[in-house]
Amino acid sequence: MEMNVQEPVSIKYMQVINVCDTETIQSSDILSVEEPLEIRIIYGAKNERKQKNISVTMRTPGNDVELAVGFLFTEGVITAYENLKKVYHMDMNCSFQKENIIVVELVENFMPHLNQSDRNFYTTSSCGVCGKGSIQSIRTVSIFQHIDKQPVALCATIFYKLPQKLREAQSDFSATGGIHASGLFSIHGELQLLREDVGRHNALDKLIGAALMDHLLPLNQYILLLSGRASFELIQKAAMAGISVVAAIGAPSSLAVDLAKEFDMTLLGFLKEGRFNVYHLGKNRFIPAADEITG
Repeated sequence: MEMNVQEPVSIKYMQVINVCDTETIQSSDILSVEEPLEIRIIYGAKNERKQKNISVTMRTPGNDVELAVGFLFTEGVITAYENLKKVYHMDMNCSFQKENIIVVELVENFMPHLNQSDRNFYTTSSCGVCGKGSIQSIRTVSIFQHIDKQPVALCATIFYKLPQKLREAQSDFSATGGIHASGLFSIHGELQLLREDVGRHNALDKLIGAALMDHLLPLNQYILLLSGRASFELIQKAAMAGISVVAAIGAPSSLAVDLAKEFDMTLLGFLKEGRFNVYHLGKNRFIPAADEITG
């Protein structure tokens, strides 16, 4: 697959006024950049290529290729890395716009599943499914839902360490204090991938896009850690990538728990040092010591 991208800046310095008691001081602050990204696809037969706008999402610039690829995969528009031919930022006269329109060209012999992308063109950074036309269209069918899931042995003490590992690896959060992250860990607690974004669903799309491009899917032998709450759309995206263990630092929603049960995914919430809640365990099991883990 060909790529032609220049990653834009993800943080911005801004002058602010610090107020402390009765004193005011001129200072500077670092903010997470939030800008729209329009995702377009080009598809069809060699002599009958078509272009379609799929979505506009508010995101933190950076890893735009992974975001576009991950979004198309988790929305069910594409099903494999081999569906991709070329990904690039659109070359326009306006320097702002060319960094905010990304085009994904699909191979000539693949027809995208556009019925799975029943979405309004605009979604906010905090809402991954706000533009969906109906609840039925949200339930995108995972190509991995029928794979034989082998039980995984999980150790509680490994989970306790994951939030700190995620925080220490978050470069943008350390700078701005206002950005979400999705982290992919081995069952031994080793960080494999990390992606950040102002939108929690964008961070996960970036991570899944990176995993897809690295030929790591399905991710049924990994732990997904979410820096915030576990919402329905995040569990749906995790299911699309074949993830079987999801841990969230925040709370899950009731619909997220229902979907985790439907896909038989282990779902943990309120993960902190020394505690967490198990909302669904599935076939997996907890063991007392990390050195008993195999795999």
